[in-house]
Amino acid sequence: MTPSRFLRPAFPAARVLVLALALAALPGMARTPPSATLAVPASGVIGVEDAQLSADFWIARASTPDAPLMTRDAIDARNARLLREDASMHDLAALPATLTRTQVAGWIEDLASEPAKPLWDEAGKPVPKATLDAIVANRALAAIPESQATRFGMAVERAALRAMPSSLRVFSSDDDGDIDRFQESALFPGDAVAIAHASADGRWLFVVSARYAAWVEAKAIAEGRRDTVLAYAQRTPYRVITGAKPRTVFTREEPRLSELQLDMGTRVPLADAALDKPVNGQHPYSAWILDLPVRNADGSLAFALALLQKNADSAADYLPLTRANILRQAFKFLGERYGWGHSYNGRDCSGFVSDVYRSMGVQMPRNTGDQAVSPVFARTGFEPGDTRDKRMAAVKAMQVGDLIYIPGHVMMYIGDIDGMPYVIHDTNGGSYLDKDGAMRSMHLNGVSVTPLLPLRFGKDHDYVDRITNIVRVAQ
Repeated sequence: MTPSRFLRPAFPAARVLVLALALAALPGMARTPPSATLAVPASGVIGVEDAQLSADFWIARASTPDAPLMTRDAIDARNARLLREDASMHDLAALPATLTRTQVAGWIEDLASEPAKPLWDEAGKPVPKATLDAIVANRALAAIPESQATRFGMAVERAALRAMPSSLRVFSSDDDGDIDRFQESALFPGDAVAIAHASADGRWLFVVSARYAAWVEAKAIAEGRRDTVLAYAQRTPYRVITGAKPRTVFTREEPRLSELQLDMGTRVPLADAALDKPVNGQHPYSAWILDLPVRNADGSLAFALALLQKNADSAADYLPLTRANILRQAFKFLGERYGWGHSYNGRDCSGFVSDVYRSMGVQMPRNTGDQAVSPVFARTGFEPGDTRDKRMAAVKAMQVGDLIYIPGHVMMYIGDIDGMPYVIHDTNGGSYLDKDGAMRSMHLNGVSVTPLLPLRFGKDHDYVDRITNIVRVAQ
């Protein structure tokens, strides 16, 4: 999730730039296809017109877009392998009945250590050392028992996973207000966790989920029996959320579930409820009756009914893994604000691609570094000394849905136009060279469609030069 530095854009409203000469003159760019001549429209986003902002545009260009790429059984088998073989994942069902102090302390200390460099707050002011010391002390490492019974819980709302037990947003520089260094990821309603520790102030829990171990506010977790928590994800029938982030119907009768956001890929069981009786004061005939987790006043787990409109974007099962569905699902996030570690009620580059694939039943590690080298996916890896020709050969062989990894970032290949590969990615940057050889930043800061080849780290290196891995998830 490492962000790249960027400059602010500087484009006259109707300026159009042609980059063919600039691209041809760059070191290593001789093999760039002649069709890489790209205009910069009034938006300032190189090579992108309105037509290209539609999934249908790319579906029409894709080969056999509706052909299944993997069966459900194959996906399920690979998901099981992911839990067994990928060290970044946690199989909650395989956790022992008791947790040792060594195990719990290891999780907490592996996540984050005491900040060694200065940090700034949202106002651009240095965070006092005393403040940071208090946050670190709130982890209460000395209070971890030598052994404890393994406890389980469930997220009752979308909740931030944090590196430290604090909601304080901290940044690496005084001019950065986006990349919160304490933000790690997020939990979604119904996510199962093991509860490993509590902060000194009692407001935070250190939890282990399938994809991440981090701190979460205690109010977002309801504690329940192991069998109840783990069985929830297996209950049938169910709905899979296929929209970006629909919400349950408003209800004053059950405010804990009123307009609750359900993000893409969330699986929610249907309640065994009468279809002709009101639910939370409303007839349910035009909605799905969901059985969602709630937190009682004492922190214990319970379940309550909520309605999801039938015209909301959901399905009776995970969507088939096809190129068309990959594109449709990815484009549902187009324009969403970039959110480091799932902040800003959005997602970042790795969160974006994993949430898209999750709607088709495919599980992935959380962060780019783990996704790029996961042992369960087909991968083409590159060493720093590999030639540009080797990287370009792999780029030309990409298929829709392939993931392109560069240091700290991932992009999804969506097709090409006259030999120019295009990607959709959740990015906080986006720069290229103009016809005069000057760096231009698009400051995209959201889910964006861009051509791949013009994107650059700096004048001397483009994204292709820095590709570390190309991963084929759909295989």
